[in-house]
Amino acid sequence: MKSKKVIVIGAGFSGLSAATSLADQGYEVTVLEKNATPGGRARSFEADGYTFDMGPSWYWMPDVFESYFNKFGKSVSDYYDLVRLDPSYTVVFGEDDFVDLPASLDELKALFEQWETGSATRLDKFLEQAAYKYEVGINQLVYKPGRSLSEFMSLRLLLDVLRMDVFQSIHTHIRRFFSHEKIIKLMEFPVLFLGALPQNTPALYSLMNYADISLGTWYPMGGMYKIIEGMVQLAEEKGVAFLYNQDVQEIEVEQGIARHVRTATGNFEADVVVGSADYHHVEKNLLAPAYQTYTDRYWDKRVMAPSCLIFYLGISKKLENLRHHNLFFDEDFGPHAHEIYTDPKWPAKPLFYVSAPSVTDASVAPEGCENLFVLMPVAPDLEDTEELRERYYNLIMDRLEHLTKQDVRSAVVFRRNYAHRDFIADYNAFKGNAYGLANTLMQTALLKPSLKSKKVKNLYYTGQLTVPGPGVPPSLISGQVVAKEVAKDYALAPGQRLPVSN
Repeated sequence: MKSKKVIVIGAGFSGLSAATSLADQGYEVTVLEKNATPGGRARSFEADGYTFDMGPSWYWMPDVFESYFNKFGKSVSDYYDLVRLDPSYTVVFGEDDFVDLPASLDELKALFEQWETGSATRLDKFLEQAAYKYEVGINQLVYKPGRSLSEFMSLRLLLDVLRMDVFQSIHTHIRRFFSHEKIIKLMEFPVLFLGALPQNTPALYSLMNYADISLGTWYPMGGMYKIIEGMVQLAEEKGVAFLYNQDVQEIEVEQGIARHVRTATGNFEADVVVGSADYHHVEKNLLAPAYQTYTDRYWDKRVMAPSCLIFYLGISKKLENLRHHNLFFDEDFGPHAHEIYTDPKWPAKPLFYVSAPSVTDASVAPEGCENLFVLMPVAPDLEDTEELRERYYNLIMDRLEHLTKQDVRSAVVFRRNYAHRDFIADYNAFKGNAYGLANTLMQTALLKPSLKSKKVKNLYYTGQLTVPGPGVPPSLISGQVVAKEVAKDYALAPGQRLPVSN
C-alpha cells in the first residue's frame, strides 16, 4: 500500500514542524517553498562578510525548542550551540539612562527594589502566578487544536482557565503588583510580542514574563537561522522532501477534496494539504471562491499584529554603549501604540529596537565590525515608499547616535531596508503584517481562524494566523498540533507507513 502524500505549503517554523512530525509517523511529505531557501520570516542572507537574520531575533522559551527536538530523539545541542545572554537585554529610557536587565533573578529583584520598595517580594508573587500560567498555558492550552468547545470542557481545565485571569488585561494585572513607571514598562514589554496593546491582551500572558525572567534570553551561535538549518536537517533525516522556488498558484479541489497543488513548474498530487503560508493568501488566492471559509469582511475585521520597518546595517567599526538586545523606550509608548492600533499611520515619535548579535557572536560580522538589526514597529496596511523609509532611517539614526554618543552613519558600509511591500512580496503577508494575528481575547483559541478548512475536507492550516498564535515557539507548536489532527483524521494503515530514517 502506498503511504498518504502530504503537501506542505511553506517552509517556515510551522511548516517545518508539521512536515517533520508527519514524516516521523510515516507520511510521504513534500514541502513546497516559494523562496530559494527555507525559514520563511526566519531566513537569513549574507552580504560583504556580514550574516543577517532577516526576522526573529529573540530566543525565548528554550524548553519549547528542546521539547520539539526531544520528540524525535534529538536535542537542541545536536544542531546548534545555545548561550544564555547576561544581561538579557538593555532598555534605554533616555539620555544617560540605560538599564541592563540581569539574567539573575536576585539581581533583578535588587534592581526593582531600588525603584520601588517592596517590589522584590511582589515580583516573587507575580512570577509564582506566571509560572502556573506558563505550565498550564504552554503545556496544555496551546496544544489544543481549537476545533471544538468540548476540548476545554474538563472541570480541571475550566478551573485552570479561571485561575489564569483570561478576562482581565495584562495592563490591569501588572498594576496590581507594581506602580513604578519603569517597572511597568519592563513588565509590559514581553506582551508586545503578541501583537496587541497590554490593555487588550489577557493577563494569561503574564506567562511571557515568566519566559523572560525565569527562563531567560538565549542566542544560538551563528544566528537564529541555525535553528532553521537544524530543523531542515532533522526533517530530511525523517524523509521530508524540499522543493524551493515553488510559488504555489492553486490548490485544485474536486468535490470538496484537495487533489493537487499546482505551482508554475509542476502539479503535485496530494492526499492531505497543509498550508503554512499566509492563511489569508491560501484562502483567497489559492482556492476557488466556493471553497473559501472566510469572507473579505471577516478578514478586514481581524485585529492584526503590527508590521515593521527593518534596517540591516553593516558597520565598519565596533560600537559603544550597545548590548546584544537594546530597546529604545526614550519616547512615550502611548502615542506610538495609538498610531499602530487605533489610528494607523506612520508614527511621529516611534520606539525602536536594535539587535547587535556581533556583540555576542564574532562570526556574523567581519573582524572589528558590527552587525545591526534595527526594527521599528508600525501599523500594517500603510503606504510604503522609499521616501518614508529614508525619513525613518534618518530619524532613528539621529536618536541612536545621540543616545549612544557616537557617530554611526558614516561607518555604515552595508544597508538594506525591509517593510510592508517586502513582507507581501516574499511571504504574501496579509496587509503586509510581520507577526500575524494579534492575541486579543476575541482572537484566542476557538475564535481564531480554524486550523482545518470548513469547505475542503483534507486542507489544514498552521502558523501565526491560526492556533496558537504569533511568535516562534507558538509556530513550532502549531505545526505539531496540526500534524496530530492530520494523523487523527487520516490515520495510516500499517502497510502505508514509510520507514523513518534515524
